[in-house]
Amino acid sequence: MKASQLIAPTLKEAPADAEVPSHILLVRGGFIRRLATGSYNYLPLGLRVLKKIENIVREELDRAGAQEILMPVVQPANLWQESGRWDVMGPEMLRLKDRHERDYCLSPTQEEVVTDLVRRVIVSYKQLPLNLYHIQTKFRDEIRPRFGLMRSREFLMKDGYSFHLDEDSFEESYQAMFDAYSAMLEKIGLTYRAVDADPGNMGDGDSHEFHVLAEAGEDELAFSPTSDYAANVEKAVAPRIEDDHAVEEMATVDTPNAKTIDAVSKLLGVESRRCVKTLIVRGESEPVALVLRGDHELNEAKAGRLPGILRPLEFASDEEIIAAITVSPGSIGPVGLGLPVYVDHSAAALNSFVCGANVEEKHHTGVNWDRDAGHVEPVDIRNVVEGDQAVDGSGPLAFRRGIEVGHIFKLGTKYTESMDVTIQDDGGNDIMPIMGCYGFGVSRTVAAVVEQCHDENGIAWPDAVAPYAVHILALNAHRSADVATTATAVYERLLARGVEVLLDDRDERPGVKFADSDLIGIPHRLTIGDRGLKNGIVEYTHRRTGEKEDVELARLDEFLNERMSGSA
Repeated sequence: MKASQLIAPTLKEAPADAEVPSHILLVRGGFIRRLATGSYNYLPLGLRVLKKIENIVREELDRAGAQEILMPVVQPANLWQESGRWDVMGPEMLRLKDRHERDYCLSPTQEEVVTDLVRRVIVSYKQLPLNLYHIQTKFRDEIRPRFGLMRSREFLMKDGYSFHLDEDSFEESYQAMFDAYSAMLEKIGLTYRAVDADPGNMGDGDSHEFHVLAEAGEDELAFSPTSDYAANVEKAVAPRIEDDHAVEEMATVDTPNAKTIDAVSKLLGVESRRCVKTLIVRGESEPVALVLRGDHELNEAKAGRLPGILRPLEFASDEEIIAAITVSPGSIGPVGLGLPVYVDHSAAALNSFVCGANVEEKHHTGVNWDRDAGHVEPVDIRNVVEGDQAVDGSGPLAFRRGIEVGHIFKLGTKYTESMDVTIQDDGGNDIMPIMGCYGFGVSRTVAAVVEQCHDENGIAWPDAVAPYAVHILALNAHRSADVATTATAVYERLLARGVEVLLDDRDERPGVKFADSDLIGIPHRLTIGDRGLKNGIVEYTHRRTGEKEDVELARLDEFLNERMSGSA
């Protein structure tokens, strides 16, 4: 492709609505343009990157034995009503009616549709296990789309689903998908971590997320630097922290205007870690209390999985709290509370602590669980923090930010049961197939690559997904027939060899061409100018390392073969 014919409008300044490097650079480099909030057009450079990632995904899934299909974007409501998710999905699912007033939605995911497909076309246990996938546009009406392609409303996603007669078969496919996702990210050339994760409202069992490590990531990951243990903080197991403080006598003290842990801690001269906070959430039949150490934060994903608590987790209003225990937030404590109570492990380990007295502006000091509050069953409901030990005993946890690009779930029979899907086994018994779900954000991965592969001058694409492999800069070709002729000859020779090459033949100053080349980020650059040609050489630059080298024209093909075969 010649740059004079390419639609790639580069910008010198960052767009006003862009906050993270990937959004800024993809717009400035002419890869994407905004259509509406959370919706983007892909220009030729952007589409080439998107298609390369899509093809890597397809290659690895096909190698793993998955079969590609294509399902509709517009889905009938009755399938979602059948699974029970029509109302659960909430406002993120965009609903619409056809001319006959029948309800539909724009696809946010495809569990219902693929389950319906399987019950229509699978007639024998001999057809299982079955692993299906498709790559298709999805729409989720995000309340706050941001960060460009990282959190958009319309996006390209690979979602896959497997069906099995037994757990052994499922585990085999789950591991195959885990390995395929790892291979995808390695082939793209990214640093990533696979972590234990919470399935949310999509799944009903174990799950793993695949995160590209980058500072702009929306998720915080906890991992052991010396072992394979890694988890999203939503799922990371928090250890019990023992307490060697002496047992004290309980006393009740006045705490005027002290409604927060910080205020109580300062007023009473105690560390926040020696206070506990009691949070009230909505339960299935009555409010439920959650108790944590004052210096710890509630992990809502963990708490939301506890028996008796409504899902998704919701905090009780002040009015609901006062109606249930006649005291407002800020003075609530577990002693004589009269509600179901869950206590975090580390709070339950305290021998002596401060808590609300369930009387306005009063707190208890020196509280002991067994003596004053009764026996409690400890649970893990807090976020892990710096200094916590990894659950596998390998040492203290480290923390990094990550961009979730893939998520694989164990669904169990959540959908086959609700949608009444049965297959007869070889003994004639009706079996509800076990399902797995495997999602990969193709368009989000475009952004993730840029977040990990950029510098102050622009993008530095890995070879595997770069829009072009080689970028030829013809300097002042409009004034030099030698430069124009040589650049065109090199360009045509590379094309004939099947190399993807972009020739900057524009009538622009050298400085503009160098700046655009750095911004666009094609891995291998050849600079052809009069000065070099007088000595029979062109200048080679590797975009990611910045390494420069003069190369004789006579050995240019051999040189590029060596450099391109050894690049990542």
